[in-house]
Amino acid sequence: MDISTRRQVATWLFICCAMVFSILVVGGVTRLTHSGLSIVEWQPIVGTIPPLNAQEWEETFEKYKQTPEFKQVNHAMSVDEFKGIFWWEYWHRVLGRLIGVAFFIPFVYFWARRKLAPALVPKLLGIFILGGLQGAMGWYMVKSGLVDDPRVSQYRLTAHLSLAFLIFITMFWVALDLVAERARATADAALRGLQRFGFWLAMLAAYMVVTGGFVAGIRAGKAYNTFPLMNGHIVPPEIFMIDPWYLNFFNNMATTQFDHRLGAWALAFLVPWLWLKLRAAPQVSARARAAATLLVVAVAGQIALGIATLLLAVPIALGAAHQGGAMVVFAVLLWLNHELRVAR
Repeated sequence: MDISTRRQVATWLFICCAMVFSILVVGGVTRLTHSGLSIVEWQPIVGTIPPLNAQEWEETFEKYKQTPEFKQVNHAMSVDEFKGIFWWEYWHRVLGRLIGVAFFIPFVYFWARRKLAPALVPKLLGIFILGGLQGAMGWYMVKSGLVDDPRVSQYRLTAHLSLAFLIFITMFWVALDLVAERARATADAALRGLQRFGFWLAMLAAYMVVTGGFVAGIRAGKAYNTFPLMNGHIVPPEIFMIDPWYLNFFNNMATTQFDHRLGAWALAFLVPWLWLKLRAAPQVSARARAAATLLVVAVAGQIALGIATLLLAVPIALGAAHQGGAMVVFAVLLWLNHELRVAR
């Protein structure tokens, strides 16, 4: 691939990443406004057309009336109030379809014009398959809230959230590779140590995404709305109240929130430490140092958002911003990891 084509493909992938970021934020608002169960069917093609007249709105509302959420929570809801939750879920689904189109059509174009390197094709096909799995997981998640309990499964929600991050990570990393090629290996032991440090920070960020999914899934942000202590405790006494013990990590508000806080404290200490190590390393590029500085700012902002979201019991705007902030942190962390591996 020539330099011009590499830049074109990278630009396309970065645009797709921005679209994934946007659907993550819209998905956060959809969850926080309890809009995700308003559309009770999965129609990938005809589902792109919303109700167009009063009769169609009544028919769509009638389907929603059969759900546990309407019967147990929103039984007094009017059709106008229903429209308010319908549109968030509708645009969330439309964005998902638009991302699929924005990825697939340019991919076919670049492939048909033989502009893609052979090694790149399976990576892009893998990303496209992940996108299809994400759509299926989204519907699988919604179905869990249409049976008895008017809440989606926290396991399926976390899987849906994690898949979104996985799609973003793979696209972003491939795009970074197109902008600047990575070296195969380095003989510098100190640089290898920094690379390992950056990798484990990325694993910690992934841990934060997963624990954040369980916090959101069981609405644990509505409890323990104090900081830095959890209702006066460093470790809440209810942390292992569920039997068997391992279910506490997924079903217990105290445990899921404690786990998430623990990861935030670790990031608060480890990210500045990496920044100091990078400043003292002469073999590190100026762009890597810039990425590390930006990472410190992004993590500080994300932690501040998380604390504010917690203290205010998860207002919609702050909750959605915190979810989007997680992807910003991950993007900067990926950039830093890539810069530490760029060929010199």
